[in-house]
Amino acid sequence: MSPAASLRRQRLLLAAITLAAILLLAWAGSRWAMGQARMSADAVAQQTARAHVGLLNSELQKFRLLPLVLSENPEIAPALRGGDPAAQRGLNATLELLANRTDAAVIYVIDRQGRTVAASNWRLPTSFVGQVYGFRPYFRDAMERGASELFALGTVSGRPGLYLARRVDRGGQALGVVVVKVEFDDVEAAWARAPGITIVTDAHGVILVTSIPGWRFQATRALDAATLADARRTLQFGPRPPRRAPVAIDGVQASVDSGGKAQRYRAAAEPAPLAGAHLIHLAPLEPPLAAARTQALLIALAILLAAGMFAGFALRSAEKRRLQRHHQARLEAEVERRTAELREANAALIVESEERLEADRRYRAAREELAQASRLGSLGQITAGVAHEINQPVAAIRTFAENAATFLERAAPDKAGANLRQIVSLTERIGTITAELRAFARRKTPAEGTAEIGAVLDGTLLLLGERARGVVTLKVARGLRAVSVRGDRIRLEQILINLLQNALDAVQGGGEPRILVEGWREGEVARLSVIDNGPGVAPEIADTLFSPFTSAKSGGLGLGLGIARDIAREFGGDILHAPSPGGGATFHLLLKTA
Repeated sequence: MSPAASLRRQRLLLAAITLAAILLLAWAGSRWAMGQARMSADAVAQQTARAHVGLLNSELQKFRLLPLVLSENPEIAPALRGGDPAAQRGLNATLELLANRTDAAVIYVIDRQGRTVAASNWRLPTSFVGQVYGFRPYFRDAMERGASELFALGTVSGRPGLYLARRVDRGGQALGVVVVKVEFDDVEAAWARAPGITIVTDAHGVILVTSIPGWRFQATRALDAATLADARRTLQFGPRPPRRAPVAIDGVQASVDSGGKAQRYRAAAEPAPLAGAHLIHLAPLEPPLAAARTQALLIALAILLAAGMFAGFALRSAEKRRLQRHHQARLEAEVERRTAELREANAALIVESEERLEADRRYRAAREELAQASRLGSLGQITAGVAHEINQPVAAIRTFAENAATFLERAAPDKAGANLRQIVSLTERIGTITAELRAFARRKTPAEGTAEIGAVLDGTLLLLGERARGVVTLKVARGLRAVSVRGDRIRLEQILINLLQNALDAVQGGGEPRILVEGWREGEVARLSVIDNGPGVAPEIADTLFSPFTSAKSGGLGLGLGIARDIAREFGGDILHAPSPGGGATFHLLLKTA
């Protein structure tokens, strides 16, 4: 065989091998890209599902205790018992105010016959007052079991929402049901802004909450005849039974029919904070698949380039051997030149590979930063009372800072240093207060420790400053200041500050404002009493004074006394209210001695 024919044969063989390698790389790259895309989409779907469940749970936590608190409201029983129009009108106003403050869609009260006697929307054309809801499952279940939850379409408003129902009992008799309707427009809007599709389905697969409004009350699977009949009877999903949604979910695989074209998704499910419900997030598969295919193509090109370089080197070697007898010297020079070219190409490939590795590192770092930002965005809200709790330390810091500046101008560095140390102590106290408030909100284990009553009293008066001077008088039994009680000093100061601030607000504007803080020991209990000569507590709120949203002040949140009592009870103590013998109010703080 001639050298030319041999060379042609080698080239044909190399071309065949190259074609086979390309086909093999294409098949392997396609499978690898699909696997990578599925892993990436699964991770996104799982992470997004958990974040969206957290958002939904946070929204529901704001409302789930509201029916329980309302069922104990003293205004409800008269409106349910005798049908008193005045009581019903007053209850209408109370429900309207509470709905505005809590952002509930509507709050209403149903008597035992199923007729609505009061509602927060009593002024609107779509008022629920007089409407009969005895056929609604949430009413029947609440009357039977005491509480019920149902996601349904409103028969009057035509708006979907979650109905939280609680039975009203008085003297062992069921008088009716209080209902709070929660709508999820804000949650759905937040979900819609995120990539993919998020839905919440009930136990039958009916979509309740969704980032695509058109899917609401459609089913992800076929419903049985009994479920359809029950839906028609209760009007849970409106006058028409749920139809199939344009989505098919099979484990982690999902497809959505979009104009006759099926789009592929990856699904992740998490238990939702609704009875029998699940939250499902569908992450689109095409974007990560396109990215994975691009990455696979780049890898395949690199492999083919390396293989081509190797093949070229082999061909050059064969050419060198064929011409070696005649052109040995020239061939050596040619090989040297080609070797230099290969070194340069290899160096270029190394630089390019390092650049790609650096770009990949920056991409991963940016992705982690975005994930961290997403996690930070899903944190819960700071409690509304922080500003109220740290107002006095901030004011004291400012006063100490101004005094320190004055002492420095007067060449008194020792006094200025003392003020600066007080500022440091107060800033530490602010940090402790905010940390304790977060711990209270998250229901952590109460802090252990002891504190002297004298230190607690001194710290409280220090925080109150000028406002308490000349108004608050201490009358503490001998030796009580040195008594140690169970509890953290900062949190005990929070209790006394709350009681004294309420007393200062009560006596403000009076002729001779006076507040007396008495203290004595009763066995293993230390009692501190805050007595003022203000107008006292109105009888209509005396029984619910420590309940949330109950306040005697026009602009008050109604949270301070409840929080203070909870802190005291964490340490084995309590707070009691009693009328003052000379007018005004008296609050007794009971603390266990250490």
